[in-house]
Amino acid sequence: MDRRKSLQTLILGGAAAGSGLVFNACKTDKTEAIDQAITESSDKYFGRTPAELERLEKLKAEQLFNEHELETIAAISVVILPPKEPHGGPIEAGVPDLVEFMGKDIPEMAPTLLGGLMWLDHKSNTEFGTEFKSATLEQKKQICDEICWHDLETPLNEQPLEIQFFYLMRGLTVTGYYTSKVGIADLGYKGNQPNVWDGVPQDVLDQHGVAYDPEWIAKCVDQSKRNVIAEWDDEGNLLT
Repeated sequence: MDRRKSLQTLILGGAAAGSGLVFNACKTDKTEAIDQAITESSDKYFGRTPAELERLEKLKAEQLFNEHELETIAAISVVILPPKEPHGGPIEAGVPDLVEFMGKDIPEMAPTLLGGLMWLDHKSNTEFGTEFKSATLEQKKQICDEICWHDLETPLNEQPLEIQFFYLMRGLTVTGYYTSKVGIADLGYKGNQPNVWDGVPQDVLDQHGVAYDPEWIAKCVDQSKRNVIAEWDDEGNLLT
């Protein structure tokens, strides 16, 4: 699941997205055309279908937020998730651009995001005489403290706009950060990595009264041959 699909699932609660892999066992008449389009576009959007590529280009050409609004998104994102050394925070993770994209990709979100940004500036101007992005950190925290909790007994869509806005921004900020390169680095997640397998421990073999065949173990657990591709004879015997 890619970053865009992860966010769609988080926000809308939809079904999990597919992996984007094309399996030869499921070929259709259009598979070759799709495979070709994916190959040609792999440098830009790996694993996208032609329809997805067309939609992505369309969304890239649109603009939802102006410069001031993007700066305000950046300002509230670092209040929600302060930057940490050495990897940085939401700005380094590209959260403002991601919020821009998701607001276009899921149009239902746009009114809440735009209305919430207007509310932030109105609140900040009323209480502190300056727009939200120019307020001090303590002033920003004071504003956010008023809207960061919501009544669990009341459906979110029935609560004030500013409550819905902060809930949405918090989800976008945190999920956007931890699906980014810097966020994954901050987690220290290394993913699947190769290890060295040298067979079942001897004490376990002894416990069950079994042992490896010397010829087989020499072929299968010799780490000097770990990059050798296995070959079999016609009767299923391992040759290498």
